[in-house]
Amino acid sequence: MPTTSPKGEEIVASLLRGLDVIGILSDAEHPLSLAEVASLADTSRATARRLLLTLERVGYVRTDGRTFQLRPKVMELGDAYLEGLGLPRLHPHLTALAERVRDTCSLTVLDDDTVVYVDRVKADRMMTVNIAVGTRMPAYAMSSGRVLLADLDAEALHDYLEHLHAEPLTGRTAVDPDELARRIAQAGEDGFAITDQEIDPTLRSIAAPVHGPDGRALAAVNVATHVNRTSVEQMREEILPELLVTTRAIEAELASASS
Repeated sequence: MPTTSPKGEEIVASLLRGLDVIGILSDAEHPLSLAEVASLADTSRATARRLLLTLERVGYVRTDGRTFQLRPKVMELGDAYLEGLGLPRLHPHLTALAERVRDTCSLTVLDDDTVVYVDRVKADRMMTVNIAVGTRMPAYAMSSGRVLLADLDAEALHDYLEHLHAEPLTGRTAVDPDELARRIAQAGEDGFAITDQEIDPTLRSIAAPVHGPDGRALAAVNVATHVNRTSVEQMREEILPELLVTTRAIEAELASASS
């Protein structure tokens, strides 16, 4: 949906429209024509053409003369964010964890009411859910979301739960605000969270927070496994120790980089 801003705000409307176009091209499953971009951006073909040609000029978009698609340079926008958190150096930690537990490992951050996957190492084993870097998932249903929500102050967490419209993703998804508050609090006390078939009936996951030098949770590391492969007890006894070794190693590296 195109972005709009209230009158009087000091916002550059053309920049907002350009970011809209990047989002439209990112969501598209195939290169888009000028007419398609204009329709999705709810703007004229002339305006869409100027935006696309500008984005092409600075290297974010390519065209064959008929259709438009993103170029790899757009990934630099995400890299700049990750660099600010000190996260690009952490991929080897995820790789090592995935090799030890032989399951898919991810690094996520909290953004409003969603968790965003910012790094991911897939295991050799087949997974039923294919999640790519940049994917957003509802924080309330995610083990990583719960450990990150547990780091919010009381007022921010209350506001989150008060305005939450949780929908069941499976028959096991917790959606009651009081129950979610209890599970988030438990995640804060335990230092980790497990979700069992809450986002997909075939998946279990476990997550632990990564704290920055200031003690706040910057991100979370998550391990996802198939329900037929790993029990909840095995997650606690076998995967959790490896997960905590990884998050502590990441925290040590972040602390060293900031000193």
